Amino acid sequence: MAKTIAMLTGGGDCPGLNAVIRGVVRSATSRGWRVLGIEDGFDGLLTHGRVRQLDRKAVRGILQLGGTILGTSNRGDPLHYPVEKDGRIELVDVSAKVVENFNALGADAMIAVGGDGTLKIAQRLFELGVNIVGVPKTIDNDLKATDVTFGYNTAVGVVTEALDRLHTTAESHHRAMVVEVMGRDAGWIALESGIAGGADVILIPEIPYAIDKVCAAIMARKQRGSRFSIVVVAEGAFACDGGKITKGVNRTGVERLGGIGQQVAQQLSECLDMDVRTVVLGHLQRGGSPSPFDRILGSRFGVKAVDLIAAGEFGRMVSLRGRTVESTTIAEAVGALNLVDPDGEMVVAAEKLGIMLGR
Repeated sequence: MAKTIAMLTGGGDCPGLNAVIRGVVRSATSRGWRVLGIEDGFDGLLTHGRVRQLDRKAVRGILQLGGTILGTSNRGDPLHYPVEKDGRIELVDVSAKVVENFNALGADAMIAVGGDGTLKIAQRLFELGVNIVGVPKTIDNDLKATDVTFGYNTAVGVVTEALDRLHTTAESHHRAMVVEVMGRDAGWIALESGIAGGADVILIPEIPYAIDKVCAAIMARKQRGSRFSIVVVAEGAFACDGGKITKGVNRTGVERLGGIGQQVAQQLSECLDMDVRTVVLGHLQRGGSPSPFDRILGSRFGVKAVDLIAAGEFGRMVSLRGRTVESTTIAEAVGALNLVDPDGEMVVAAEKLGIMLGR
């Protein structure tokens, strides 16, 4: 019997999403199956008319494109959906409505592509009876059940290129450049791009920093004749005597991080006799064409997701283990975050390279 698959992309956008969509469509249609694309994440299952059929023509030429042709949303969490009541916003669980609208599509299974939040929603829908398969997506690389997520490799490349460019202007003007990058709980982007980009200081959420030690390290560089420094700071980094810097909360009550780069720059200005500037890369890390690695990984993940549906293995997430694409339960995938080990080999290697980690 012909099958119908519905798929959506949820949470923040990232390079490689279109590769997954293309992989799903090409693999499914080769089996004679039909694919329905749900627009704007789970929001597309809460309002009518936001579903369209995806055939091979619809995914032609999208492999190299950033973003997602289906659109996405990180505000449409059906488990905590914002609804206005009596002039104020309340968060309510509308997952039953999502299941009802999904069943009305006549689809046999759903593929949910997203990060920790999207996959937690997927697990809840699986518990409510939806035949669902997850595909991990996050530039932060913070999902425990896969060695790497697509989008991460591209983000590291974007930050590394930015650091390469900042080196020349920092050296020309003898400045300390503080570069704030993404990384709410996990400092992978800051750590790997910092190593690749020749950073002098890397501050990550897993290692609370002591600003006096950071200042001492930069002053020591200056005494050795290096009149500039590059400081990479993950947005979730924080001082030993402080907490994460936030800019309030969004409509669903999740804290919005931002401002740590400016804080570090201000602290450095007070203890260093040098000009200090801040660069916030922000959404540049999410945009643009995916790297070859992410195009390949996204394509493989899309194919594997269809294979899981064909085998009737629902409630599972595709994952990369070593060089092989396998699968694990979604419940395991969202059970813990993939964080940088403060005493792990990569951190130790960075410190032996002379990079200050804030401790």
